Amino acid sequence: MDIGIPKEVRDLDQRVALGTNSVAQLVASGHHVYVQTGAGAGAGFTDDQYVKAGATVVYSTEEAYKRAKLVCKVATPSLDEIDELMPEQILCTFGHLAAASKTRFQKLLDKQVTVLAYEMLRDKNGTHPLLRAMSEIAGRLVPQVAARLLESPHGRGLLLSGIPGLPPAEVCILGAGEVGFNAARSFAGLGAQVTVLDEAHRLAELDRVFDVPGRIRLMYAYPDQIAKAAAFADVLVGAILRPGERTPHLVTEDMVKKMRPGAVIIDVSVDQGGCVATTRPTTMRDPTYVKHGVIHYCVPNFTSLVARTASRALSNMLRPYLQRLDANTPNALRSDAELRSAMVVHRGRVVDPRLAKAQGVELMRLPEEA
Repeated sequence: MDIGIPKEVRDLDQRVALGTNSVAQLVASGHHVYVQTGAGAGAGFTDDQYVKAGATVVYSTEEAYKRAKLVCKVATPSLDEIDELMPEQILCTFGHLAAASKTRFQKLLDKQVTVLAYEMLRDKNGTHPLLRAMSEIAGRLVPQVAARLLESPHGRGLLLSGIPGLPPAEVCILGAGEVGFNAARSFAGLGAQVTVLDEAHRLAELDRVFDVPGRIRLMYAYPDQIAKAAAFADVLVGAILRPGERTPHLVTEDMVKKMRPGAVIIDVSVDQGGCVATTRPTTMRDPTYVKHGVIHYCVPNFTSLVARTASRALSNMLRPYLQRLDANTPNALRSDAELRSAMVVHRGRVVDPRLAKAQGVELMRLPEEA
């Protein structure tokens, strides 16, 4: 199969979908890989390394798309990137299409492409391996971001760990999935006081895993409990994710108004609309804004802060799935349960019920489902 790897176009996003080791294995399996020049530079992969891995380096975005049957990227496509797509192509990416604007979503459908969304892919154990890789990174990265935002002169001027005689920062984490778990463990390891809120079964799992006596509190995610935890938080982390669905607003604007001045909100769920009512997407170049005296950090692609780690993690998890594809891709997508689970759009028609509901469009059932 002809695989195209275009350069990411989001400002300061230096991730790449496939590293050189994965490309070498795909080429050895008979695939042809076309990499746009400079696509991997920010993640530490040079054009020469891609050539040595067997890829062909191309010198325009157009060529990276036009020579490919399958386009492999990281971030959800922009309007300009959608323009580059051709009918019957396959787009592999983090889609997060439930929260996409109607304009961008319809434009993607009009291109008559098939979309495989990384965050939707489920393995035979029912887990989401591609999403998990990025979630682990995001969770461990959150304390680094929070520590900087708490610093003077813009933040509350707090040290996460505190010192003897002065208490540590209070961190509230909504959601005990991969992001929440990794964030909680990392914050606690840095000495912060952490409160994690979720449903009972998730809290029970965390209680069996965590071994940081007194450092991590577990609370039910009821509205009154969320309001109480948010009011005392120096850092509030939104880590709610429902794959394929828009994230519900669990933190209301009134709750934000009652937070401490200079407190920090990091809404990791911004890709799916965010779980805080005052959330709006920001960029790597301009990552924060202040609302009701609270600093908001809502960068959808903030794992690009560690572009090499993120790229290598995604590449290692993605490559085995791409190796399953060949000239008979349409049949493979329908017969392979794991690949099929990632398919949210098939030739311009929505085939995932959650996405159809979120966007208010008709659901198409593939022949095998009819």
